[in-house]
Amino acid sequence: MQRNGILLPILLAAVQTILGWLSHASNVEEIFTDVTAQAGIVWRHDNGESDDRFLIEATCGGVGFLDYDSDGLLDIYLVNGGRTPKGNSQEPIGNALYRNLGNGRFEAAATKAGVAQTDFFGMGVAAADYDNDGFQDLFVTGYPACALFHNNRNGTFSDITEQAGVRNQGKWAAGAAWFDYNRDGLLDLFVCNYAEFSFQDAKRCRVAGFPAYCEQKAYPGQVPKLFRNNGNATFSDMSAASGIESYSGRALGVVAIDADDDGWTDLFLARDASPNLLLINRRDGTFEDRGVEAEVAYSPEGLAKAGMGVDAGDVNDDGRPDFVVTNFNDEYHSILLSGSGLLYGDGTIASGMAALTRAYVGWGVRFVDYDSDGDLDLLIANGHINRVIELTRRDVTYEQPLLLLENNGRGVFKNLKQSPGPVFQARHASRGMATGDFDNDGDPDAIFIRLGSKPVLLRNNVGQAGSWIGFELQGVRSNRDAIGARLALEAAGQKRVRWVTSGASFLASHDKRVLFGLGREPVTLLVDVEIRWPSGTVQRLAKLGINRYHRAMEPSGQ
Repeated sequence: MQRNGILLPILLAAVQTILGWLSHASNVEEIFTDVTAQAGIVWRHDNGESDDRFLIEATCGGVGFLDYDSDGLLDIYLVNGGRTPKGNSQEPIGNALYRNLGNGRFEAAATKAGVAQTDFFGMGVAAADYDNDGFQDLFVTGYPACALFHNNRNGTFSDITEQAGVRNQGKWAAGAAWFDYNRDGLLDLFVCNYAEFSFQDAKRCRVAGFPAYCEQKAYPGQVPKLFRNNGNATFSDMSAASGIESYSGRALGVVAIDADDDGWTDLFLARDASPNLLLINRRDGTFEDRGVEAEVAYSPEGLAKAGMGVDAGDVNDDGRPDFVVTNFNDEYHSILLSGSGLLYGDGTIASGMAALTRAYVGWGVRFVDYDSDGDLDLLIANGHINRVIELTRRDVTYEQPLLLLENNGRGVFKNLKQSPGPVFQARHASRGMATGDFDNDGDPDAIFIRLGSKPVLLRNNVGQAGSWIGFELQGVRSNRDAIGARLALEAAGQKRVRWVTSGASFLASHDKRVLFGLGREPVTLLVDVEIRWPSGTVQRLAKLGINRYHRAMEPSGQ
């Protein structure tokens, strides 16, 4: 009787899964559906565009998924640009916080939560639980300052920027990442500062006789910042002591991940006409740039590309993190594949990326397994910076398509032009992009910003047709968000590795849960996972059921 009681639900689940596959195969007409209107998202981005053509107008637009009320549903934070001397909006400019109601709808909550307004031109967002209290906090970047909002655990936030010491005054901050660089269990903060800039210094450039944004080289680069978490709601500026301050350049994107597999989190910086950086954590509070040695700083031709967005993931299932970097048109978006030691090979041409992205200017980028087949695919947001580019180029447009590139399992990508849906067939002036499972159905959804327009929230329609397993980690000795953790999954004779990263994409923050696609494996499959926590603790979990999320807590002992 007991055996039959177990088998019957399993058989029923198997039948339901097969019927689900058949239903999706016959009924789904698009991979992603634009659900922005149905979700109730009406906020619009404003970049203060004017004839002055300040470069900051063309590079803003941050977005993040976070669960600010800890109810198990991903909410959305949207960062506005702001006013420029000649680019004033007729409507109030503010950031937006949309609370997930759990039924496909969101409600505006920014004003009530106290995160609608900042006193600077906004860029990006980094969300994390920096004080380990179980509620995610918000760091918002911009010019000429930043803001840290502490989550009060009651649906509201308090601006603690000044007392925390992270205002970053006078800088043009872009991407940011929370990570525990000294492994003390507290999240520290890294900030990409982009370039020297002032609204009193309008640089004048023209294309085909029209006002245009001057190239980035007209703006000298700035130094990044590293703030150490003191554990008492204050941070110390460790930029000089850590060696970070010696790396001046135009940094836009950053991803925090353990690149050399030594258990300490490193940083990859995508920089704009400045060589990319691979900052290796030396485990003594300092960092060393190994970008040139690792062959990720320049293109094979020796060019410092115009890097904007960056992400890390295991493209070819060798257990080591690879990188993708979005660049300017004619430079191609880069695929950098890990090799022996700390050496990377440029896979841009072999992967098909060169042919697929030559005409595009890339910003947000994420490795996502959109169809849950186990291979990491790519979602890329594109858009040119100059509206008049089409007067000088027939092959390059101002608004550009969102790309869904499918991995064939060997690190070679193809463009899914038609099947993703109408959003992918249209063109956009896209910037920041975040990914997360906002409807908790086991596949990655996405949202991206469009300059001067409404964002686009995309619901994934096909990922749940395959088998999957998800993990939500809670650190104890490690930081509570488990940023820096490494997960190695074994299932059906295969092994795959994923990481809990921070930063990534462009001006964005993401769902910190980790998803593994399992393809067409039966619902009866049981999997094993090994978690290496940021503290160094190794935990093994066996015979886990699939098609669900598992919450794993770090063992408190040694």
